[in-house]
Amino acid sequence: MAHRYSNPHGGDSRRTLWDLLLWRTGRYDDPVPRLSPPADFSYPAPAMQFDPKLPSAVWIGHSTFLIELEGLSILTDPVWDAYCSPVPIKALKRLHEPPIPLSDLPRIDYVLLSHNHYDHLDARTVRHLHAFHPEIQWLVPLGLSRWFKARGISNVQELGWWETFQKGDVSVTAVPAQHFSGRSLWDQNKTFWCGFVLEAKAKRLYFCGDTGYNPVDFKAIGDRWPHMDLGLIPIGTYVPQKFMQPVHCSPREAVEIHSDVKSRFSLGMHWKTFRLSEEPLDRPPYDLYLAMEAKKLPYDTFLPVDPGVYVNW
Repeated sequence: MAHRYSNPHGGDSRRTLWDLLLWRTGRYDDPVPRLSPPADFSYPAPAMQFDPKLPSAVWIGHSTFLIELEGLSILTDPVWDAYCSPVPIKALKRLHEPPIPLSDLPRIDYVLLSHNHYDHLDARTVRHLHAFHPEIQWLVPLGLSRWFKARGISNVQELGWWETFQKGDVSVTAVPAQHFSGRSLWDQNKTFWCGFVLEAKAKRLYFCGDTGYNPVDFKAIGDRWPHMDLGLIPIGTYVPQKFMQPVHCSPREAVEIHSDVKSRFSLGMHWKTFRLSEEPLDRPPYDLYLAMEAKKLPYDTFLPVDPGVYVNW
């Protein structure tokens, strides 16, 4: 039998077809439905001046960021396709266009790939990126290099949790996440999932990947590194909680991760681009605001920015 990966602290977090059926028939409904935020709500973000000479991040959508620092360009979970599914499904259609066309990207040095779900690993995007930038170093979880090599891409490094890839002044360490994997009914959890910590000369970046929350893994990341200069943390796809919580964190749990990993500045992701859950699309920033208020944390240390907005960090 092929090896299947699991979560040491969250158990088997796979969401099966039976779970999906129970969700769609109301068995997982939250006691109190989430509504859109008040009409006059806007997240209390400061006015920001952008300096192209400083390290930057721009959200492409969902879990895709373009990061630039110290002459490097890095992509996370690149998805440019119109659908996050193997065939076009209207319910899984992209809700906004990518703010930067694939052909307009700078030379990409690294891609950090957290797991193989269709909303994070898109075959068409990978094919185009490899054609435009054949020198990319792909960093992926255990078991996933075979998928790339079947497509003629060999510059791929698999990493297990706490394993590090080093090249010059850049190191990338795969870190724990609580999730699951699979692109069909037959390959569930046969490849791993992870987040990443990337360290360059003067900056440290944490890409959370796709994850539920537990009180062990993220504190371990925070214990290993004294701070993160930038955290990329999911704030969407969390309703209904009983169904989503094992594998997706809510804004409240995102703030826990932000605190656990000692992030000086975080940006929200995994919302607004694809409709994969039941919270209103405009709800995650409001729940993030409530969570930051409850923890008495400065709002400007965790922002829900719009796609295409360049942010210094």
